Amino acid sequence: MLSLSALSKAFAGRVLFSDLTLQLNRGDRLGLVGANGAGKTTLFSIILGEASPDDGKVLWEKGCTFGYLPQESAPVGDQTVLELAMGGDEADWESEPKAKTILRGLAFRDSDFDRPARTLSGGWVMRAHLARLLVMEPDLLLLDEPTNHLDLESLIWFQEYLKRRYAGAILMISHDRAFLNYLIDGVIELSRQKLTRYRGNYDVYVVEKEAREHQHAAAYLNQQREINKLQDFADRFRAKASKASQAQSKLKQLDKIERIEAPQGSEKKVAFRFPQPPRSGQRVGTLKDIHFAYDSVSVYEGMDFEIERGSRTVLVGPNGAGKSTLLKLLAGVLQPQKGERDLGHNVKSGYFSQYRQEMFNLERTVLEEAMDLPERVFEQTARTILGAFLFRGDDVFKPVAVLSGGEKTRLALCKMLLSPPNLLLMDEPTTHLDIGSIDALVTALQDYEGTLLFISHDVYFIRAMATSVLHISAGKLTPYAGDYQYYLDKSKATNEREALTAGEKLTDARAGEIVETKAAPRESVFKTKEQKRAEAEARQAKSRLRKEVEEKVSKLERDVAKCEEQQKHLAIELERPETYASGSRAIDLNRQLLKIQNQVESTQAAWEKALQELEALQ
Repeated sequence: MLSLSALSKAFAGRVLFSDLTLQLNRGDRLGLVGANGAGKTTLFSIILGEASPDDGKVLWEKGCTFGYLPQESAPVGDQTVLELAMGGDEADWESEPKAKTILRGLAFRDSDFDRPARTLSGGWVMRAHLARLLVMEPDLLLLDEPTNHLDLESLIWFQEYLKRRYAGAILMISHDRAFLNYLIDGVIELSRQKLTRYRGNYDVYVVEKEAREHQHAAAYLNQQREINKLQDFADRFRAKASKASQAQSKLKQLDKIERIEAPQGSEKKVAFRFPQPPRSGQRVGTLKDIHFAYDSVSVYEGMDFEIERGSRTVLVGPNGAGKSTLLKLLAGVLQPQKGERDLGHNVKSGYFSQYRQEMFNLERTVLEEAMDLPERVFEQTARTILGAFLFRGDDVFKPVAVLSGGEKTRLALCKMLLSPPNLLLMDEPTTHLDIGSIDALVTALQDYEGTLLFISHDVYFIRAMATSVLHISAGKLTPYAGDYQYYLDKSKATNEREALTAGEKLTDARAGEIVETKAAPRESVFKTKEQKRAEAEARQAKSRLRKEVEEKVSKLERDVAKCEEQQKHLAIELERPETYASGSRAIDLNRQLLKIQNQVESTQAAWEKALQELEALQ
């Protein structure tokens, strides 16, 4: 449906990418990954026709439709939220029920439907545009960081909708590892001006990329040894009459060798470690009988909460439930209308706002903002920490106002490292960070000995960090003394019990009535011979199918093992110096290795699919 042919693009003399080729077919679900600044958003702009390549072509299949969600902002006119979700002037009013369902899934309330869209915050405008794309159901969705403006519950609804309800193709840029793993079947990496395609989800890509880089480095090293050996012989004996012909032969061998490109250095990555803060008392913070409201909207009425030293708690719950408000109350950013906030012995809190601009004076430089702390900080210390977060050289003199979202997040982390708190309150800390930076943050926080309370929609980050969960809904706090998986298991069991309760009373939100429901009558335990026979035949058919799939899985496992053995043998051959005595021999082995690698990928993909079929049957 979409073909990129030999695309090249440069800005101000810097080549972003060159000779890019990609074929995207119907049903493909691909993640576009690469370091910040690699050119991913520029590539999207070229695909959309908003920018022109320096060379190459973008070819669309005739009649193909697409929808695009930008990363940060999208236009809004005079339409209401519902009209925007339905496509504005082009709306088909038969799609109204679908638009309302999608808006509710993205956490809009029914009372929001008739609000002018321009009165929404930027994040909610992006949600409304996302709803519009889902209502449209184009053949291809182009998504640039689609989860940035979603809370956890909306994100889970969104990814389930894409997985179960949307049948089109997807090409997305995302730094959410769990989101990518759940949805994609391939990765397109834009790195060092080239585009490389990998099969499988993000985790598979990471493993495969490391293996490819290792093989490439080994092949390059072996080839360089052989080249140096040949060149050394030629240099030593070309002037000696008895050896001159041999020296010329070696030079001809050198000319025939197809050179393996040198491995390039690793891309810059954030690397840091939290300095350990002073030890606090066992009771870190207490909120007692808290009453808080925004104007007439009550959030908490008599809320009590206590946090203990060393806990790592994630706040979850529907949008607007009061998660960010709880963090701000504990940080002292908000003051309750009634109740008490009390921090424990030797507690120093640090608040990491979801809206980074709230944390900074935008008129300062990066260095000035980093050094604006209660305690004195030496400039060299600040510049060292800033350097670890990729603010190097003259970057430290940039005005904060011009920083990207990811740079603002990194600057906020710098300030926390320069004055480490022992109570860390973080609201969406991974937003705008690339995957490498998220990994660095996870590693640093795992060594952090203070107390952590955070909100996040990044499931990978939550699973890595949370040892307990606090669910917030309608001003009610429900603690779960286990990790995120424990919370999911417990909350699922609770929901199932509630749904099965006979005579359960349900409130109809539209009519404001209490509707009495009754449990469904139980089926008769007696079965006819025909029923028994039909069930037996169904079991036998399922058993036969399971056996066939088991045999298929076993065969594919053998095929994978065979391919991997061939791959290992070729790699050993390429490590032998004598392989490079003949240039054509090394080239042939490299071609065979590439072919085997492709076979391994396709066979592993087939094995994973068959394994999923078997698990479903079991």
